Amino acid sequence: MSRKKSSGLSRRNLMQATAASAFAGMTVPLVHAQENNLIQVALVGCGGRGTGAAANALQSTGGPTRLVAMADVFADRLTGSHANLNREFNRQVDVPQARRFIGFDAYRRAMDSLRAGDVVILATPPAFRWPMFAYAIERRLNVFMEKPITVDGPSTRRMFALGEAAARANLKVGVGLMCRHCDARKELLSRIRDGAIGEITLMRAYRMHGPVGFFASPPKPDNISHLMYQVQRFHSFLWASGGAFSDFYIHNIDECCMMKNAWPVSAQASGGRHYRGDSVDQNFDSYSVEYTFADGAKLFLEGRCMPGAHNQFASYAHGTRAAATISRSGHSPAHCRIFRNQVITNRNEDAVWRFMREEPNPYQLEWNYLMDAIRNNRPFNEVARGAEASLITAMGRMAAHTGRIVTRDQMLAHTHEFAPTVDRLTADSPAPLPALPNGKYAVPQPGIQTEREY
Repeated sequence: MSRKKSSGLSRRNLMQATAASAFAGMTVPLVHAQENNLIQVALVGCGGRGTGAAANALQSTGGPTRLVAMADVFADRLTGSHANLNREFNRQVDVPQARRFIGFDAYRRAMDSLRAGDVVILATPPAFRWPMFAYAIERRLNVFMEKPITVDGPSTRRMFALGEAAARANLKVGVGLMCRHCDARKELLSRIRDGAIGEITLMRAYRMHGPVGFFASPPKPDNISHLMYQVQRFHSFLWASGGAFSDFYIHNIDECCMMKNAWPVSAQASGGRHYRGDSVDQNFDSYSVEYTFADGAKLFLEGRCMPGAHNQFASYAHGTRAAATISRSGHSPAHCRIFRNQVITNRNEDAVWRFMREEPNPYQLEWNYLMDAIRNNRPFNEVARGAEASLITAMGRMAAHTGRIVTRDQMLAHTHEFAPTVDRLTADSPAPLPALPNGKYAVPQPGIQTEREY
């Protein structure tokens, strides 16, 4: 489908991304750090994943890096992140109190602390990704952004446009779908393309475990606003993160699409809430999705966050000749293998090929590649792929939440924008998801509410 702007996109919606005229005809210089090769880094979103990404940036190869600014809406998260990073990378952390910014506009002040060609890490809840990316483009900053990078149709359309604007400005942009950079998966992909398992007809992906992160949320305490509660516990709320579905399952979906070298065109799904007590989050406890590709091949995704049930965290591919393990027990190491038939086991003797070397950390590899592209002015822009992966993930989520078959094009063109004011939020703003009279929040109702997710 063409990625033309929808008639529903306003001037505000595209912001700096559609300021193509600002970049058109411009002679784009080498987007690099200063002459001493130092790349400065700002961290926006100081939770666990943001802190991990900052650590990867500081350990990246090819030249010196330094963390110089941090931003979050929660002071305690920034303080804890700074303490951890400073303890491990003391000589590379230079973030005095004056460059530790708190608030919904803190990302701007952190980016203003950088020079053109430096790097900003965007690791806030995904809802904030597009306005922050737009400002990074305006500031001529290279970007690393965590996944997912969109949560609904409108934010995906914006992100496609922003990615194109970043490319025109010669900015380098990494997206945290690190499985694409995994050495074991890349070798498996090469073998699949050479026909080792035949044509892929079926893939299976599983992420089933107990509740993790902010999957579930109890009633809001009195000492915090609805907005801040929803931002704090972002996995629980669809506007903030795409919910547990988008945040938890995107890697399994993306690595399967990597092996297929294609994206699904439609999805049908089911799911439900169980044993929820007084939980106020919007998530289902279990999801079962059938993704269909243009050639009729299928990807079945099984997701579950329930204690006491069988746990499985893996992805598999079945071809016309044999089967393969894409990942076996989490994201890394992948334990990629190819088998002689359709029987998949964990026994080495059953595999006709397996990745024999120690697997480098893909979280680190994605940073090494991004920094190399910045330092050597190589093309590097993962936005389109990241937006597509986010969109396809959301397509399966919407199919489960509405009880309808949803196509890729329908998902992209959908007009339900979960947080239309996300670029203008302040600490005093009402939450994008208002509370019901009983203190809970609207949840999906498949078969009842079929045109939107809530």
